[in-house]
Amino acid sequence: MKDPYDTNVVPLGSTKNPGRGNSKSTPSAAARSLAGPAAARKKPVAKASARVEPSPRVEPVETAQPVETVERVEPVEAPHLRLAPEPEAEPHEIPDDTSFAEEARAESAAKDGRGIPLDDIVQAAIHGAQRVLGADWEGRVAGLLAGIRRRVSGDYTIDSFGFDEEFTQVLVAAAEPLIENWFRLEVRGVENIPRDGGALLVANHSGTVPLDGVVTGYVVKKYAQRNLRPLGADLVFSLPFISQLARKAGATLACTEDAELLLASGEIAGVWPEGFKGIGKPFSERYKLQRFGRGGFVSSAMRAGVPIVPVSIVGAEEIYPLIGNVPSLARLVGVPYLPITPFFPLLGPLGLIPLPSKWIIEFGEPIRTDAYEPDAADDPMLLFDVTDQVRETIQQTLYKLLVERGSAFF
Repeated sequence: MKDPYDTNVVPLGSTKNPGRGNSKSTPSAAARSLAGPAAARKKPVAKASARVEPSPRVEPVETAQPVETVERVEPVEAPHLRLAPEPEAEPHEIPDDTSFAEEARAESAAKDGRGIPLDDIVQAAIHGAQRVLGADWEGRVAGLLAGIRRRVSGDYTIDSFGFDEEFTQVLVAAAEPLIENWFRLEVRGVENIPRDGGALLVANHSGTVPLDGVVTGYVVKKYAQRNLRPLGADLVFSLPFISQLARKAGATLACTEDAELLLASGEIAGVWPEGFKGIGKPFSERYKLQRFGRGGFVSSAMRAGVPIVPVSIVGAEEIYPLIGNVPSLARLVGVPYLPITPFFPLLGPLGLIPLPSKWIIEFGEPIRTDAYEPDAADDPMLLFDVTDQVRETIQQTLYKLLVERGSAFF
């Protein structure tokens, strides 16, 4: 049986014997038979000679006809295509290696936090204190430290209502940077505040948190050099820490007896007749006054014979825009309302930072009450008329100030 993998082996070499040809340039006969007839006709390549003959020199060929000379045509310059001359390049000064080394050292020292002179640090701290505390920051800080030393030693006095005048001065100094720079406060009509004697300041109430009372007290102390005695609601004096702070700042309960006693003794009392309805109204009803009550503050002013000064406050409505309320939770906590603003309670403690709205406080012309009869304080119709007059004066002034102020934040 024939092997299926058996192939026809063709031996290489001449006479059917393996070979390599002549070992020089001619392959064997078997190799030539495998290559085909074309390779059989190919002549062997002659061995290249070692000597290379130089190529013959080629002489230049002269043209039969001379080349005609072309006359140069001057370019025509179009007026509207005329290019402006290029400016001459300024010589570039190459700094020496010393300046490069000094700049590199200064930059490296700045990056490492080293190399800053101590005088520059002190000047920067002084400049920052002047921007925050004012030009007379040194005297302000010295007075604040002196007040702290006296309080530590117990050398201070309070009146029968718990008012601590020295503590009020400390509060005014601490609140001044926030009120003047953050709220960009503008005060008008401060000359309408009596320089001596009693007076009743009646203002609108707003802001979700009653900061307008704090700012009004600051203005009266700083610009009129008088102490404001706020008349607060019962809730203020039921809170554990706020009640003590309010007493020391000069606040007292908003009752007829305390109000008449303060006014008769020549003090300036402040009242916000809207109460919690004013500070707790939604942002959509901003600068729309609520009811002023039954005229109890007018009765106290008439009995004491002191003028009533309308106070219009613009700017408090924007510090905490009230967009919602949780009445059920507010009743559980025991507060009139639980505010929800765009930033509280969403941002937590950061939501308690008041927005930097521009404030304008204007003190209107005083309304005299000493011209009425002594028994006029018991006339309900007269009390209603005077109360409505004060309310309308404040409302119209608010509209005017809003137009003049424009945007609240710019």
